[in-house]
Amino acid sequence: MNAETTSPISDLFASLRRRNELGLIAYLTAGYPSIDASLDHMCAAADAGCDLLEIGVPFSDPIADGPTIQHAANQALAAGFTLTRFFDRLAERPLAIPSILFSYLNPLLAFGRDRLLDRLVELNIAGLLIPDLPIDEADEWLAASRQRGLALIFLVAPTTTDERLARIAAESDGFLYAVSALGVTGARRELADALPDYLQRVRACASAPVAVGFGISTPAHVSALRGATDAVVVGSRLIDAIRNNETLSQVVSDLKHACRSSSPCTSS
Repeated sequence: MNAETTSPISDLFASLRRRNELGLIAYLTAGYPSIDASLDHMCAAADAGCDLLEIGVPFSDPIADGPTIQHAANQALAAGFTLTRFFDRLAERPLAIPSILFSYLNPLLAFGRDRLLDRLVELNIAGLLIPDLPIDEADEWLAASRQRGLALIFLVAPTTTDERLARIAAESDGFLYAVSALGVTGARRELADALPDYLQRVRACASAPVAVGFGISTPAHVSALRGATDAVVVGSRLIDAIRNNETLSQVVSDLKHACRSSSPCTSS
């Protein structure tokens, strides 16, 4: 698979380009506050205009996640979350929009790589993002994913060298995930000043669409990124909305509204 291969993800980004629209990717933790409730929230986000769901797998040592997502993961694990239970419920409640699975490597190895990838195909999950799987050790995962038509998506950061960025961009299927700033996930007041230059550098290396995440939490953030990226990822803001009993669909709708503009977004 590569950026030109037809898939739910490539079809989505092609549609977004035709509409001159920034994509909204919603990160939600599977099993928070319960498996059924998390599926309710995923359906609500889809109905409110989210374009793609990033389904976070709870893990006890999430090195890239800030307090908000760590809290959600801990709550889900305390409630007895397992991937098998979640997948079984998801099979009964299929999602209406494309989705990818976000997970650290350990839970996936415990589940079994080939068993996992086969299950993702059965559930119509389009891809997989493993933040602690370095490109240098990903050959077997890439081959197994591509054999099944699944996108294996990789992250880059502001500290990624140009040489390594080019290598990661060449291998990342579906889209390339650009971490907006150093540190862990979490809502931030302001976007990093250096973000536009960094995204320009990423886009120069990437033939696949680029999605930017970490710290994006307001419609103003989203509006500021129109023309600089193909999609935004919002996670902690949505988890906070669930935790604070806000209306999730309204939060998502407001963010998606900011994705729409009469001016063209970047093309891939």
